[in-house]
Amino acid sequence: MPIRFKIGRKHKSRVAIIGLDCAEPSLVFERYAADLPTFTRLREQGVWGRLESVIPAITVPAWSCMMSGQDPGALGIYGFRNRADYSYDHLMVANGDAVQQPRLWDILSRYDKTSIVLNVPGTYPPRPLNGQMVSCFLTPDADAEFTYPANLKAQILAKFSEYPFDVKDFRTHEKDRLLKQITAMTRTHFEVARWLAKESDWDLFAMVEIGLDRIHHAFWSYMDSTHRNYEPDSPYGDAIREYYRLLDSEIASLLPILGEDTAIFVVSDHGAKRMDGGIAINEWLIREGYLTLAEPYPQDIRKPEALKINWAKTLAWGEGGYYGRLFLNLQGREPQGVIAPDDVPRVLAEIKAKLEALGDGNGQPIGTHCFLPGEIYPVVEGIPPDLLVYFGNLSWRSLGTVGWNRVHVLENDTGPDDANHAQHGLIIAYDPKNPANGRQLENAHLLQITPSVLDKFGIEVPKAMRQPPLALK
Repeated sequence: MPIRFKIGRKHKSRVAIIGLDCAEPSLVFERYAADLPTFTRLREQGVWGRLESVIPAITVPAWSCMMSGQDPGALGIYGFRNRADYSYDHLMVANGDAVQQPRLWDILSRYDKTSIVLNVPGTYPPRPLNGQMVSCFLTPDADAEFTYPANLKAQILAKFSEYPFDVKDFRTHEKDRLLKQITAMTRTHFEVARWLAKESDWDLFAMVEIGLDRIHHAFWSYMDSTHRNYEPDSPYGDAIREYYRLLDSEIASLLPILGEDTAIFVVSDHGAKRMDGGIAINEWLIREGYLTLAEPYPQDIRKPEALKINWAKTLAWGEGGYYGRLFLNLQGREPQGVIAPDDVPRVLAEIKAKLEALGDGNGQPIGTHCFLPGEIYPVVEGIPPDLLVYFGNLSWRSLGTVGWNRVHVLENDTGPDDANHAQHGLIIAYDPKNPANGRQLENAHLLQITPSVLDKFGIEVPKAMRQPPLALK
């Protein structure tokens, strides 16, 4: 049955991006497809498929990469926290100020096109644009200036009383509280989205809902029978399914307001998968002789910055997260560097080979992949890790903490977490002017989204964007 749009301004080419952080293609296209009529109808009339993410496949920087058409190397953003300088402990959160490349709405502003930007990661603090912006999950709280123009904040708070940017402490055992908060947050986000889309004139509408990421991390083990913590007959067994159904319903209510001539992109920045455990990267470096402590081995769990390290005898150290980051202690770069520049290729090759051969706690292969920034990014800006590590191809996370007295850790050092990210998210694109009748896309990449939207508007794709528009007809 065709999708019918009953509301919205006609005779104007418009594009809407509905971003779902962490949406997993196997759930939308297969397991839950029968429960998701809106997703399914969009697929049947448009194109759809898996959407390859950037490396690293995480919210920061993936959404900024999507919206700029630039990879992490060009942005100089390699994760949620990045080295601010070549000291050993100065990491900074990569908020919107870190994004120096123009994003989609910046480019459209040059062509006098108006944008609504809502909750897109990498937009706090908000910047001026031709349109309206509500900033992202990095916003500290509603006391901060979170809108452009500034007076939009008062309008939102007056109409909706509060505006949640994220849920608090999603790594928690308080599942009931968390589930209620995620649901309420998502409903509010879509209420504001419908209000803005209906009351404003716009050419581009772009929103991102973060709740799906939080649901996956908190509830994956309850629905995945292969997860080591799976609990049959858990009251949370359908939590993820019901949340996808909520999203489907909210999108169904949004589509008529977006307008009958609007091209729709439903996209995610990465997917999700079962987390099998964690690799304590600094424990491994200590065991292998690459990192030397300047104090007795700790009897409690400590973050890297709380350790006393003998830098004169340390070749490398690492950071935790959904992927691993390894840094070399290089002569002439780090304050107490010990590795000669000419020796860097050998040391990196040695560490890379050892990490990729590292098995699970029983020695069984897990399929770790290591990446050198200079090999995966044509341009490398900022201060990248010397090695990016996908432990178990993202089935295992990286733990930066020390004090476990082992390399393989089943607990998470940042709180309960069931899922890791997967390299492929999803795309569903429907253009009412050029229906594609359910064609499946192959080899679609996240960096093609902005070129595709520019192409819809008839705007030449900047040469700095190395990926071409998607074939959507």
